[in-house]
Amino acid sequence: EGKKEVERILERISSPHKLTLQTNEFVLPCKDKSGLFKGQIPDFKTKARKYFSEEQLGFAGISDSGQQKLHSEIGGEWVNRLCYGDNLLVIQALLAGDPSTGLPSMRGKLDLIYNDPPFDSKADYRTKVVLPGTTLEQRLTVIEQSAYSDTWKDGTISYLKMMYPRLALMRELLSEQGSIYVHIDWHVGHYVKILMDEIFGRDTFINEIIWQKIRSSKGQAQSFGNVHDTIFCFSKSKNYIFSKQYKEHDPERLKTHYNNIEESTGRKYQLADFTQSGQGDSRRFGDKIISPPEGKHWIWSQEKIDEGMKKGLIVFTSGGKPRVKRYLDESAGSPIEDIWIDIFPINSQSNERTSYDTQKPQVLIERIINTSSNKSSIVADFFTGSGTTASVAEKHGRRWIVCDIGKPAIMITRKRLIDQDAKPFLYQSIGDYQKEAFTSSKLFRRVGDLAHVVLNLYGAIPFPEENNPNRNIGYIKESKTIVMVDSPSKLTGFATLKKAQELRESFLGGWKKVVVLGWNFIFDIAAQIQALNDDKLEVLVIPPDLLDKLKTKAGYEKLLKTGQVRFSSLQYLSIKKPTVKSIDANLDELTITLDNYVLLSPDALPLDETNKEKLQVVIEKDPLALIEYWSVDPDYDGETFRSKWQDYRDNTSNDSDPHHVVLEAKLKVPTVNHKRKICVKAVDVFGFESVVVKEI
Repeated sequence: EGKKEVERILERISSPHKLTLQTNEFVLPCKDKSGLFKGQIPDFKTKARKYFSEEQLGFAGISDSGQQKLHSEIGGEWVNRLCYGDNLLVIQALLAGDPSTGLPSMRGKLDLIYNDPPFDSKADYRTKVVLPGTTLEQRLTVIEQSAYSDTWKDGTISYLKMMYPRLALMRELLSEQGSIYVHIDWHVGHYVKILMDEIFGRDTFINEIIWQKIRSSKGQAQSFGNVHDTIFCFSKSKNYIFSKQYKEHDPERLKTHYNNIEESTGRKYQLADFTQSGQGDSRRFGDKIISPPEGKHWIWSQEKIDEGMKKGLIVFTSGGKPRVKRYLDESAGSPIEDIWIDIFPINSQSNERTSYDTQKPQVLIERIINTSSNKSSIVADFFTGSGTTASVAEKHGRRWIVCDIGKPAIMITRKRLIDQDAKPFLYQSIGDYQKEAFTSSKLFRRVGDLAHVVLNLYGAIPFPEENNPNRNIGYIKESKTIVMVDSPSKLTGFATLKKAQELRESFLGGWKKVVVLGWNFIFDIAAQIQALNDDKLEVLVIPPDLLDKLKTKAGYEKLLKTGQVRFSSLQYLSIKKPTVKSIDANLDELTITLDNYVLLSPDALPLDETNKEKLQVVIEKDPLALIEYWSVDPDYDGETFRSKWQDYRDNTSNDSDPHHVVLEAKLKVPTVNHKRKICVKAVDVFGFESVVVKEI
């Protein structure tokens, strides 16, 4: 089944109907360090000049034309990429490339892939959200629910079905000198090894690495404590990058191995054998001809032996056997073997801790990156989690692509990269989620079945199947309204809104109004709705906890009877009118202030009743406390958002409050001789994005 799926995907990649990545944000890290009403933000032009020219980045009022212009501007330079979405779709888009925007195919371009996929179906994927005075527990988003329920629907078999096509397509991304590391544990590790043998070939297997992640385990009374994870390493070919890594010598080893001291220099050394397996010829050692032991050969040439004899590097044992001096001060250390006991996990006191449950230590990823990539290499991680791979790759001068389906993972990774003052990077997502099978509930087996249920709960009558093959369109007769339900595995965006307008105008004679019911939305959906300026188009959010309530037929019937389903309007951000003050003939100071944040109803969030009540208190008292991250593009071209200033919760370099962003930004910007569009993007603690544009 996996092979067939991979064949279909590869065919689609070469067809006109391939997936592409859309750029949501071009991030030039410049985090706020001024604080509210304090000082000035460093001129972002100065930072950007480290990496790109002013002309490339469209500064000084140069007008741009969106993604295509952005990608052509930076076409000669590599830009790192943080991607949100199902990695199966992201990998397809990377393989396909997008010539229209200047992004080439990544097929055969990656030197290293590290993956840390989920291990166990019984894991609790809830995330904690700390707000002023309270802590919420958030369940998975709808897209995440779909992914995880698919992954574990039939236990281990489902997990392996999820992994097979992803691993097979990752092999397509690897360069001929590339390798892949898959970090796994005892639940499914042995099965994943069999998949990798099949996909990469047993002859390309490099190592099974054992990482002792904890020092001791409580364990069970009748088993040994489980203290390790397993990392499988395979290569694309025999010609793979591998730089041997070393650690400091064990003091006990120094005593037993480097116990000779050279009298003339005081240098410590050991006397080492310099033969290897494989029959070889005799060599001359001074005035002696000496044959190697049976089945061995001298690893030094005659010329090197002659040189070693002159320098006194070759010493003879009492039995007349030649040995070579290995000096301690020339040793890189003890070679790293395949059992790693010297790397400790992230603990509660660690400086690198991000509060992401499955976060791996930087030292672990550093060892892998230093072993299997060069300075020019592209490194990827398609289950990026807390963003350690991107962070370490950035630190060590590697290029990188990382991806995750979880909004918390994306938020943590973006903040982490900004915090370390990373090079500019793209934040991208799949433009359209084209997954058509939805299987998380026994009540419905197809997306159309779920849409049919949602239509009924909204109070709409579904059209007959002959007019409605996808079963996602209904109507409300009295108000002459047509209703369209989008897929739970799709991001509702501009294309859907245009399709809805077309349905209203032409479907079965036309309608007065159209309502779109969506589960997940593209980042700038509010701006898209505003741009359409259509009062006969309404967009509403389907509550994500609806999936939990629909797990049984009884739950569905109860909802129909009580009508307790609330379809909410979208969240939105408001800012005060920006002000501009001239500093000199070439420079202005912009002041941008957040005004209010209106979150969609708590009923539309993945929270239980107790957490909804806690949230309602925060909404009423301190709505801006819900902003996790906000950024500014002071010269918005109407298409590509260039993030040139950022602040986020936990940024305490500008104030001492880890639970609020600053409410005001002051930016130095080049003076322009035309109206300026200012775009502000905010992401709330649940990962919902809002965009507002003001012209001054």
